[in-house]
Amino acid sequence: MQEQGTIRLFKRGPTAELRLFIFVVLSLALLIVDTRWRVLDPAREAVSIGLYPFQRAVMVPRDLIASVSNWTDAASVARTEKEALQRQRIELAQIATHAAQLSAENQQLRRLLSVADMVVQPSVAVEVLYEPPNAFTRHLVFDKGRNSGILPGMPVIDEGGVVGQIVRVTPFTSEAALLTDDKVSIPVQVLRNGLRLIAFGGHPGGKVEVRYLTNDTDIEPGDVLVTSGVGGLFPAGLSVAKVDEIQRDSASGFSMAVATPLSHPERYRHFLVLRVEPSHRDATQDESDGSAPSE
Repeated sequence: MQEQGTIRLFKRGPTAELRLFIFVVLSLALLIVDTRWRVLDPAREAVSIGLYPFQRAVMVPRDLIASVSNWTDAASVARTEKEALQRQRIELAQIATHAAQLSAENQQLRRLLSVADMVVQPSVAVEVLYEPPNAFTRHLVFDKGRNSGILPGMPVIDEGGVVGQIVRVTPFTSEAALLTDDKVSIPVQVLRNGLRLIAFGGHPGGKVEVRYLTNDTDIEPGDVLVTSGVGGLFPAGLSVAKVDEIQRDSASGFSMAVATPLSHPERYRHFLVLRVEPSHRDATQDESDGSAPSE
């Protein structure tokens, strides 16, 4: 009777330990050969060339993310630099404007010093705090008052001439009515011939008036009006205004001279208050009405 043989489903080969040993020996041999003789460089280059497309394909997402990140960072940096440059330009413009303002104020203060040397009366330098918002009066409020020796009635001048007159004081501030205010009147004279007149404020357009002139009054356009010193409150010789025109009224028979003030209170912040002698302030002691004294 024939014996039935065992059916072999898998072909048996070398054991796993033997194959591991063979691969280890082969690897060591390749390492030694490659280190000493570089014979495997062509094979390495061929493998590198074959793997390069796959390497680039794998690195595409990374490169795309890096590109987007770099573009975003560049846009953010550009925006930040633009904002910094804009801020720097604004700061430089402010510095330049402030420097120009300081230069103008310095020049005006130098002119005020020269004016202070020319007047006999002692003076107090004041700075404008604010201009009261009133459509019917033209006043300025200064940063010094009674504690600095300022009293109502004292004249205010700049390098151009008479600015106005103090009408109200507190211990630390003072308020002046400008030359063009309708409550201010100043004794003047024509510089050309010495004719004494009175200039009144309140004319529209920021001008002053010399009223009730007869037809034979010797005053012409272009004449300069200066303080006459009558009354003792305003020192004689301070510039007041320059005559623009003579307006004649045939019905009344009188004329009126319109003049432009030579001072510029709207341009400057610093002025001089002349401290007149007490004997010259008898008419200025009453502060209750808040107006300039009548000359």
